[in-house]
Amino acid sequence: MIFPDKLKKGDEIRIIAPSRSLSLISEENIKFAKSRLESMGFKVTFSKNCRESDMFISSSINSRVQDIHEAFADKNVKAIFTVIGGFNSNQLLKYLDYNLIKKNPKILCGYSDFTAFANAITAKTELVTYYGPHFSTWSMKKEFDYILEYFKKCLMSNEEFEVKSSLSWSDDTWYKDQENRIVEKNEGLIVINPGKAEGKILGGNLCTFNLLQGTEFFHNLKNSILFIEDDDMPKEGFDVEFDRDLQSLIHQQGFEKVKGLVIGRFQKKAEMNMDKLRYILSTKEELKNIPIIANADFGHTYPICTLPLGGTAEIEANKKAVIRIINH
Repeated sequence: MIFPDKLKKGDEIRIIAPSRSLSLISEENIKFAKSRLESMGFKVTFSKNCRESDMFISSSINSRVQDIHEAFADKNVKAIFTVIGGFNSNQLLKYLDYNLIKKNPKILCGYSDFTAFANAITAKTELVTYYGPHFSTWSMKKEFDYILEYFKKCLMSNEEFEVKSSLSWSDDTWYKDQENRIVEKNEGLIVINPGKAEGKILGGNLCTFNLLQGTEFFHNLKNSILFIEDDDMPKEGFDVEFDRDLQSLIHQQGFEKVKGLVIGRFQKKAEMNMDKLRYILSTKEELKNIPIIANADFGHTYPICTLPLGGTAEIEANKKAVIRIINH
């Protein structure tokens, strides 16, 4: 695997919009996110087409691909952050210059719809990409400390680290009301199946990861630990949708060599409690002999850690659950 250089003060971060446009974000939040990154010593620049917006609050394939290529080609740019998620980054995959990307390795960070974009790049180039905060996430004024802590551990240091559970979590529309946050106590990591494993980190947003199945952009799952999460779409029937999306992933070639499974915390509207999750997982014969941990701090609730897609994790699921990031 190719690990990009870590971030340091003075580095330039380029903001791109491979899914939805920067125009979706309020000017106040753009200004706050930019100033927070600048206060850490980074230079923030924006791709020339990131504000372009069509009827889906996205932009043309050509505009998005051009911005991606320019960001990777620019020797001054050390990291690339996505604006936000969306639904259509998989439109870009056959138009990307993977040789250009491989020759110019740098940090690429985001989550959600970013899953298709990032996993394709990792599969085609062996460049480690990062499942972590969007640029828009940096506009969160409160309850941000955990996000910042694990961003630094993963993207500003080479040391191994343990992903410990946050003390609290939220599933509120924080970007609409920054002052009145709804925060709850976090019950922490939950062991579903016992065991211990080490493997390559793959995954992200489950339904988006599955879009890569049967394509040249899908990973060999052998010796991997899958980190999967999903948002609350559809609004009804999430549990059965999650069940069949997981089953589809299990059907992929090489799944029998998967070493473990880590599941991110679910949103409230998904109505996925631990009883439902345990039942779904118990119906999968292929999962019975691998360690499984649930309620991890990544996904579509907050806070979120930063995970290296293509890096290495070690998990222990016994009386308590432990997640360690070894190579990132």
